Amino acid sequence: MIYKKYKLRSLIPEFNLLIMKKLPGLILILLCMVQSSLIAQDKLNLKYGKITPADFDLSKYKFDTSVNAVVIADVGESDFEGNTKSGISLSFKKHARIKILNKNGFEAANQYILLYFSNKSEEKLINLKGTTYNLENGKVVETELDKKSVFKEKYDKNHMIVRFTLPALTEGSIIEFSYTQTSDFIHNLQPWEFQGKYPVLWSQYEATIPDFYNYVFLSQGTVKLDHTTSTSRKEFRISNSSSTTSSGFFTVPANTVAHKWIAQNCPALKTESFTTSIQNHISKIEFQLSQVRYPDQPVQDVMGNWEKMAAELMKSEHFGSGIEKSNGWLDDELRPVVQNGGDKLDKAKKIYAYVRDKFTCNGKRGIYMSESLRTINKNKSGYVADVNMLLIAMLKQQDIEAYPIILSTRGHGFTHEFYPLIDRFNYVICAAKVGDDIYFLDASDPTLGFNKLSSECYNGHARLILPNVAQALYFNSDSLIEKKLTSVFIRSSTPGELEGHFSSNLGYYESIATRTDIKSKGESSFFKSLQTRYTGDISLSKEKVDMLTELEKPVKVEYDFVMKQDDEMIYFNPMMNEGYKGNYFKSAERFYPVEMPYRLDETYIFSLEIPQDYSLEELPKSARVNLGDGDGSFEYMIDKSGETVRLRSRVKLNRTTFMPEEYNDLREFFSYIVKKHAEPIVLKKKK
Repeated sequence: MIYKKYKLRSLIPEFNLLIMKKLPGLILILLCMVQSSLIAQDKLNLKYGKITPADFDLSKYKFDTSVNAVVIADVGESDFEGNTKSGISLSFKKHARIKILNKNGFEAANQYILLYFSNKSEEKLINLKGTTYNLENGKVVETELDKKSVFKEKYDKNHMIVRFTLPALTEGSIIEFSYTQTSDFIHNLQPWEFQGKYPVLWSQYEATIPDFYNYVFLSQGTVKLDHTTSTSRKEFRISNSSSTTSSGFFTVPANTVAHKWIAQNCPALKTESFTTSIQNHISKIEFQLSQVRYPDQPVQDVMGNWEKMAAELMKSEHFGSGIEKSNGWLDDELRPVVQNGGDKLDKAKKIYAYVRDKFTCNGKRGIYMSESLRTINKNKSGYVADVNMLLIAMLKQQDIEAYPIILSTRGHGFTHEFYPLIDRFNYVICAAKVGDDIYFLDASDPTLGFNKLSSECYNGHARLILPNVAQALYFNSDSLIEKKLTSVFIRSSTPGELEGHFSSNLGYYESIATRTDIKSKGESSFFKSLQTRYTGDISLSKEKVDMLTELEKPVKVEYDFVMKQDDEMIYFNPMMNEGYKGNYFKSAERFYPVEMPYRLDETYIFSLEIPQDYSLEELPKSARVNLGDGDGSFEYMIDKSGETVRLRSRVKLNRTTFMPEEYNDLREFFSYIVKKHAEPIVLKKKK
């Protein structure tokens, strides 16, 4: 971990401040609007242990009563203090009170605190206390947290995690806990989330910041915040334990700004279908140390810029230094791979296929390599960054331009376009330039074809890393379209039976899932699973799957089938198993955007020759429905010509992201499709 030391030359000869990289995993979006004026509100009166029987009655508050718990109050405070190490430390205090509404809410009593450490320095947790309150015979009964129930364990190479669970839980319990977290890592000015899994009646956060630290405030979400500030003068009393002077103390004066944010009645934010990461949408505020401005010192730019970040990455032995060197030792490895010549594009395809098929990926684990290129090549395995950085080195060794791209996968959250926050990135892919064309490659995924990426990579802003240049790229989900064409033809040559042929050219990402399924279970199991999805007596034959090994192309599935149908009335769904069975969007409302992984274009063609001993009794009606102004469309065209029924259904979605105010229209659009796809053709047996 990189650290820097800053000294106050004139005022504090031995004033050293350790600056560490900020705690990873926090997701950000640039500042949302906050109110500058105070709204009318009740005063928060939260004192630890002051619980009365009246506090158990929350009927006067409005919140979603279907939830399992409700946060009565969540209060945090961050401040800076002089320490005994010739510097300044952070102090963060948290106090929370939660009511358990039912047994499913017991998990709210499971709490954890993440503590950062590096070398011999670590964050400390002090004054932890917790209490469970139960109302018994009109009296409040308290049960204290047993210190033996607090567990500390290593989380990763730079974090410890403290876990505890509040005791004596019953439905209706109120739990309360508080603690103080001290830190010498000034980068770790604690963020604050104003909402989460449960409704929050009152959320409050205060941060008092001295003027020699400049933080960028990063805020997101739709919850209305009251933001007030006040300024004051403060003297930081600092001790130097190694000083030979009589006192060993000195003071540093500074102007401070106290920020206070208050939010009330914050709704719970649950993970809904088609969400990149819920962390992208939770209302919260974060802080990024930008500059240190000590008296009589030059301004220290801590955050840096994209160019500086690119230069540091390319010099790092865990990222770019290996691919910048001559890697002649790869020649023997590559000779049999690229033999028989071919142009650069042909070589690039062969090298990509070799790495993809011969190397095993052990997981993601961020943007840095875990081993040297030689070790990765020897082991024939590694993490995503290991595999793709080796791919880049091999391409470069064959005189093919290749560069790393860092990005954040959809489940990890958004990156930031303006600030070079390296912890926001968790994935590395390869950009290969052949002629005027650039190809994006990910050899860590054995299911991907050349110039194909997982839909998880399409999460917006990314950076192509060159020496001294970090070029912005955008992998937008709107650039992906999942096209599918299915046709079903049915006739009746034998009384009591319907004979048909099914053929489907799958979309690319459905093809990936199909290849994975067949590789895992085999073709026989795959088709057996298809058969079980049908209702009634049906048998499949002449099953066939094409393009299983052609990873750049979609898979084609075909089979013949025979269905037994001999009832007086036949209710036959012409969509077979291809119709929409349920609405993706079940919630009545949504508080954040719908984020689909790709656009849709699904066409279904159906033809039925009416059996000679049946007549058509009922036929669904044709319909056309548009979503918004060209955002999507649904076509359901059905008719009878002679003794043949023909249907053409097409579902198109022309963009992937829909804002909360568009949610109801999107929900109704898919609801209509589900309803229409369920309508049967009715056949009646002739007498």
